[in-house]
Amino acid sequence: MDYKYIIYEKKDRVAHITINRPEVMNAIHPPASRELSEVLDDFDRDQDCWIAVITGAGDRAFSAGNDLKYQAQMGPERMAEERGKIGKGGFGGITARFDCFKPIIAAVNGLALGGGFEIVLATDIVIAAEHAIFGLPEPAVGLIPGAGGVHRLPRHIPLKLAMGMMMTGKRLTAPEARDLGLVNEVVPAKELMPTVEKWISQMFALAPLSLRAIKQCVIEGGGLPLEEAFLRRKYSIQELLPQTEDYIEGPKAFAEKRKPRWQGK
Repeated sequence: MDYKYIIYEKKDRVAHITINRPEVMNAIHPPASRELSEVLDDFDRDQDCWIAVITGAGDRAFSAGNDLKYQAQMGPERMAEERGKIGKGGFGGITARFDCFKPIIAAVNGLALGGGFEIVLATDIVIAAEHAIFGLPEPAVGLIPGAGGVHRLPRHIPLKLAMGMMMTGKRLTAPEARDLGLVNEVVPAKELMPTVEKWISQMFALAPLSLRAIKQCVIEGGGLPLEEAFLRRKYSIQELLPQTEDYIEGPKAFAEKRKPRWQGK
């Protein structure tokens, strides 16, 4: 299927998703969010896709966030109507998505502001170019980081630092974001995608269902008291693992001193 605002390609078990609105710094309006939601639905359903990578077109911006010019043109009522058509994924197709347990990597190739930063916060692994910038400037235009930023950022970094960022609009450089634990690795721009490929290679060496079980446990158990999360809560993918082919393949490959051949089933 052809998309107007994104590029979607699947190759070698990886879904590559590119926000393709460089003329507006990859800002996202409801039609773009709808396309992102559709492709993330497809990624989640496709048994042959194990990992997704989200990035932005060009080298200036991952995403500048909500398309404010589009919002101003549409007005509140029309925007509310259009947002209702986005799909279950919410802004960017991901910020309200809590049931996709496949790994998602953000390749941050420039500005990640407002909703763009909220998309980054909703991913699992973040690789950033050295010139990337992160921030939640919504109060400067009468808004709040309502696509999960007000909830996710204080769960990622200490409360006072999160409040300071949100209440001043402070921006972080890529090294600053890495030092706070918001970014896994910072590299020169030309090394961004090769570094993402390196991470993907490392993840492909591991059982895909194990990675999904880990993500499910983190998401569903993260807000619970430790005893409840560990002893009382049941996690569907973790319980499924003993019934899978990969559960047999892992120990067998270890015993035979060879690399496992994962099937994802």
